[in-house]
Amino acid sequence: MKGFGLNPDHMWKGMICAFSAVFFLQPAFAADLAILSNGFSIRHDHHLVMGATTRLFLSPDGSSFTDVPTAEISSYEKDLSPPPAPDPPAPVKGLPGAAAAAAQSRMTLPAALSSARSSARSAPLPTAAELNTVVNSASETYRLDPDLVNSVIHAESGFNAHAVSPKGAQGLMQLMPQTASNLGVSNAFDPKQNVGGGSAYLRELLEHYNFDLVKALAAYNAGPERVEKYNGVPPFRETRAYVAHIIHEYNQKKIAQERAEKAQALAAAKKAKATSGTARQVGAKSSVASAHAQTASSPASSNSSGVTLPR
Repeated sequence: MKGFGLNPDHMWKGMICAFSAVFFLQPAFAADLAILSNGFSIRHDHHLVMGATTRLFLSPDGSSFTDVPTAEISSYEKDLSPPPAPDPPAPVKGLPGAAAAAAQSRMTLPAALSSARSSARSAPLPTAAELNTVVNSASETYRLDPDLVNSVIHAESGFNAHAVSPKGAQGLMQLMPQTASNLGVSNAFDPKQNVGGGSAYLRELLEHYNFDLVKALAAYNAGPERVEKYNGVPPFRETRAYVAHIIHEYNQKKIAQERAEKAQALAAAKKAKATSGTARQVGAKSSVASAHAQTASSPASSNSSGVTLPR
C-alpha cells in the first residue's frame, strides 16, 4: 500500500485503537469503556481476557465483538452517557467533489430503481478469480489494502455485483448514481468500473479525513455531510454497525495473517533445526569411520618402526 500514509502491516492495529465508543450498538445506558494506552477508548458491553488478547463484546448477546491486544488496554471505566439522538442532515460544506456528490445523492430517493434492477439483471456476474483480480488492481491503483476493499464490498453488497439498495445504490461497492457519474463510472454493474470507482471514492474520503479510516467508512455509509455535522461517526445504529462490522472483519483477517506467518516461521525454524541435526549426525558418522580407518592402519605403522608383532 505504497503512499497510503500508513504502514499496511500495522494499520489494523491502529484501527483497533481508533475503534471507540461510537460503536456500542445497543441502546442501553450503561456500558464499559476500555481505555487504551494511546488514550482512545472502546465502548463495549462486556469483555473476556484470553491471555495476550482481550475480546470486547459490543452487544450483550456476544454476536458482535472485536479483539484487542491485552497489553494495549490500560484500564476499564463505566460509561453511563446515552448515545445522542439523530438529527436531520446538515448542508454539505467544504467536501471534495465525489464526496459532495455522494452527500447530495444520498438525500434523495432515485426515481429509476426498476430500471437499475433491470440493468443489473442483464450484467454478467464475475467469477471469484475475476473479482479477486479486479480488487487487487483497484487496490494497487488507489494504494489501498485489498483486504480492506474486500471488507467494504462484503458489507456493502455481500459480493453481489447486481445489488441495488432501496435508495438506489448500485453494484459491488453500492455507488449512488450521481457519485458514480462524478467518478466516471458509466456502468455501476460492471465489476471493474464499480470497484475502481468505489476504491477511488474511499481513497478520496481517506485523504479528506486525514486517513482516519473510521470517519472515512462512516462517510462512505452515511454521507460525508453527517460526519462533518457530528465531527465523527453519526449516532445512527446502521452506520455504527456498518463501521464496526468492517473493522472487526478487517482485524480478523490481519490476526489470521499474523498467525499464519508465525506458523510458517516456526515450521521453517523446525525444518532448519532438523536439517542441522541431520548434518551433525552425518559429520559424526564420518568421524567414526575415519577413526576406524586409522585404527586399522596402525599395525603397519608400528611394524615399520622395528617392533616385532606376534603372529
